[in-house]
Amino acid sequence: MFKPEGIYVAMLTPFNEDGTVNEEELKCMIEFQLQNGADGFFPNSSVGEFVHMSLEQRKNLNKVVAEYVGDRAAVIAGISASSAEQSLELGRHAEENTSCDAVISCTPYFYDVSQEIVERHFEVLEENLDLPLILYNMPLATTEISYNVVKRLSRRKGVVGLKDSSGSMVDFCHYIDKVRVVGELDNMNFLTGREEILFPTLMVGGKGCMSASVGIIPEIMSEIYSSWERGDYETAKERQYDIMLLVRAMMFHLPFPLGFKAALEVRGFKMGPRKQPLSNTEQYEYLKIKGRIEKILYKLLDEDEVKADKSKLGVALASH
Repeated sequence: MFKPEGIYVAMLTPFNEDGTVNEEELKCMIEFQLQNGADGFFPNSSVGEFVHMSLEQRKNLNKVVAEYVGDRAAVIAGISASSAEQSLELGRHAEENTSCDAVISCTPYFYDVSQEIVERHFEVLEENLDLPLILYNMPLATTEISYNVVKRLSRRKGVVGLKDSSGSMVDFCHYIDKVRVVGELDNMNFLTGREEILFPTLMVGGKGCMSASVGIIPEIMSEIYSSWERGDYETAKERQYDIMLLVRAMMFHLPFPLGFKAALEVRGFKMGPRKQPLSNTEQYEYLKIKGRIEKILYKLLDEDEVKADKSKLGVALASH
């Protein structure tokens, strides 16, 4: 059965002025990421602002990404929702209308939920969907998944992975150990959702990452992973620290996920109008941080590589 491994793009979503998804720009982004080492894609991610999209938009996004990627990389359909009913609707659509390799869901959000509800939510998805299921721990915005719930869910055949966006190596190691103790570690892969800890994640038994930075600096994220694979730990560690200043600029100075969208705009992609309006002060701060991100990217990459050369991406787009 499919299990996630490598570096996966937690996809940001480009929008048109009318609020629809800019599919042509989306394909351009995918091509850029594929050509620079991405192993897989996660549409309808948290950083992709799925909460601002209708179910129909989300279904279509999963389908467009899967059709464009084809067999060149894995596609994990995002099916997170506030209820199991809506998650199942998204999951069934992915099964019946796309070639996605798996689905991924965070815990139900908005209302406080118990760990019993969290566990049953994932059980319902695993019992009613044929696609492999990846658990998504996102304590920044949802109820976290306890170690013991992950341990029990690991015994289910359809549960094949966990994306942990807690940023805690303590939690990450406990998740792995709980599953190791019950003998299910061969059946479940663990990926970090935080780019800052890709290298340490790999060193303790993680299998990769699923983060926004894979889509923004795929050449560097893939270098961290490939260096680790061949045992060049010094290079992997060095490149890991190289990205820290960029991550801080993207993550900590603007309302999420504007810093990541600013970085993709610096790389030459049109992200479109914001889903949440900014005040004049926030708009000024956005432009200031975007300028800082641009300077950091110029230090990280060769100057002529900061903006993606869309003419070389092999995408027939009328606007490029």
